[in-house]
Amino acid sequence: MKTLLAMLLNLRLIGCRLLFWSGLLGVTLALWGCSGDRAPESTFVLLDGSQVTSKQLQGKVALVNFWATSCTSCVAEMPELVATYNKFKDRGYVTLAVAMSYDPPSYVVNFAQSRQLPFGVAIDNTGKVAREWGEIKLTPTTFLVNKQGEIVKRFVGTPDFAELHKLIEKLLAET
Repeated sequence: MKTLLAMLLNLRLIGCRLLFWSGLLGVTLALWGCSGDRAPESTFVLLDGSQVTSKQLQGKVALVNFWATSCTSCVAEMPELVATYNKFKDRGYVTLAVAMSYDPPSYVVNFAQSRQLPFGVAIDNTGKVAREWGEIKLTPTTFLVNKQGEIVKRFVGTPDFAELHKLIEKLLAET
């Protein structure tokens, strides 16, 4: 009986370890990025009513940032996103800030105007764009897309901007 009980406890421990490591692997892969995945076919509706599609971003290095006015990390990183955009915009780099569906449009408009955001700001009223980009729930979530329309890096949380700038430099240099 003791042997059977010991064996069952050992199996349970092994199962818990497998569950832990498989979960950790899944989270790591999700956070690591989507290197080589194509950016989804999406239409972004900007604050001025104009539209930008994923296809129109090809040939440029694009940063697509999912954010919300209620997200303190998103608000805190916005000056860095502006600085990054201003640093690289003349070299074929674009930024799209996509406000989440739960963000009141009036808040998004007020935020973009009061901070004079120099890049495209879209409102994802229905949540369709967030679903297309992988069921985005956490903000900020940022994707860096190369000139061929492939997702090179996915950041969940505030990116390391020094690393991001190095990666943008590398992608802009590619033909």
